[in-house]
Amino acid sequence: MATPHPLTTTASGADVRVRFCPSPTGLPHVGMVRTALYNWAYARHNGGKLVFRIEDTDAARDSEESFRQLVDALTWLKIDWDEGVEVGGPHEPYRQSQRHDIYRGVIDKLIASGALYESYSNAEEIDARNEANGRAKQLGYDNYDRTLTEEQKAAFRAEGRQPALRLQVPDEDLTYVDLIRGEVTFPAGSFPDFVVVRPNGIPLYTFVNPVDDALMGITHVLRGEDLMPSTARQLALYAALIDAGVTTFVPRFAHMPLVLGETGNKKLSKRDPQADLFLHRERGFIHEGLLNYLALLGWSIGHDRDVFSLDEFIAAFDIENVNPNPARFDQKKAESINGDHIRLLDVKDFAERTIPYLAAAGLFDEPTHEQLVLAFRAAPLVQERVQLLGEVPGMLGFLFTDDIAYEADALKGLPANAGEVLDACVAALEPVTEFTPENIQDALATALVENLELKPRVAYGPPRVAITGRRVSPPLFESMELIGKDETLRRLRLLSETLAG
Repeated sequence: MATPHPLTTTASGADVRVRFCPSPTGLPHVGMVRTALYNWAYARHNGGKLVFRIEDTDAARDSEESFRQLVDALTWLKIDWDEGVEVGGPHEPYRQSQRHDIYRGVIDKLIASGALYESYSNAEEIDARNEANGRAKQLGYDNYDRTLTEEQKAAFRAEGRQPALRLQVPDEDLTYVDLIRGEVTFPAGSFPDFVVVRPNGIPLYTFVNPVDDALMGITHVLRGEDLMPSTARQLALYAALIDAGVTTFVPRFAHMPLVLGETGNKKLSKRDPQADLFLHRERGFIHEGLLNYLALLGWSIGHDRDVFSLDEFIAAFDIENVNPNPARFDQKKAESINGDHIRLLDVKDFAERTIPYLAAAGLFDEPTHEQLVLAFRAAPLVQERVQLLGEVPGMLGFLFTDDIAYEADALKGLPANAGEVLDACVAALEPVTEFTPENIQDALATALVENLELKPRVAYGPPRVAITGRRVSPPLFESMELIGKDETLRRLRLLSETLAG
């Protein structure tokens, strides 16, 4: 029975070192953020270190813009790192594209130890040999070049061929214990010697990624389930790196469950709206709410609890408690949890966070002192009513304009006697001297509920539409106080005239 490599790390506590190493291609997506979050939480839970490294060796796809977006995303989410890009550290540089000399040194050590060998076979030759030997084509490379003599190599070089470098894979089972999935064994012969350096001398990602982990002392590799098949190659490479004196241990691996879309059983695509991190921010997710929800995509703090703080998450999180089964992204649940976190905010904090959304909606450019005061006074009226910050401008827009636009469904829902109700509101409020919510409510209750004998639900519909233009709005009496008596009376008369006209 195969056993894990005897030099597998036993690091714990402050010795834990994890990494987040995305490629700077496209926009950050929630699957990537979940990976960053779990690594960050594991480092913080153990008192260890998180390294932020950039895998930017694909010049055709990588971009500086995508890199800046990655930094922006992590900064907004308040996922900080201890070493890496923008921060520095003892293992600089933290971009693959700047580490070629380092890789060359490791390649030389592996050649000297006999772990790498020159391979001159091209695809056509490999296929032809497989066919001649009755070997299935899909098995690929047949380890032919392992035994090339110096004369054969010289002959190939004389033809002008440049060799790739392949790792000689151990002819034995490879086993590791996945922190999420338990013991995993790759049988001997399940994959061939693989290319680590192209004929042009450029090392492949399958080489530089684990080499960086080894050189940076990464003890725990926490990554997506889709990368699990590559673990066999990493185990083989780590054994060679240890033999060559490049590192002294094999890291622990954990493969997190896939995140599925809302329907079907397909992995959440980068093109799905739910995957777009910045779209969630634009719609008004706060970082506490979004991270809370993403934490639940494979993990739970308890059977009867979904809402928790980031400090509680860090205290409770252990990668070994992550569920290996796929997790489904549920937009409604994500928004509900975000709403719960909005309600946990201090009202001043909530108010400050609404300002950029009010500005983005065109309610003001640079807010004046009076507009800021109004926004802060209004914030408590909507904090209990919204799930996303992006809903706030719709709820409070009526405060920042004199030109009220009546929503179609609001007008449609008005009772037949709406004009009479509005006129009664004007008559009731004109004598009110202290325009407080209590006095407004008393005056309207007397005029509409007692005198006109209307049910409150019917009575307050017309004035609500007059003041806000909406069927659903912040509390009516407080809204009237915020815009003031004169503006309240003007709006009541305006809708009455509009209905009569």
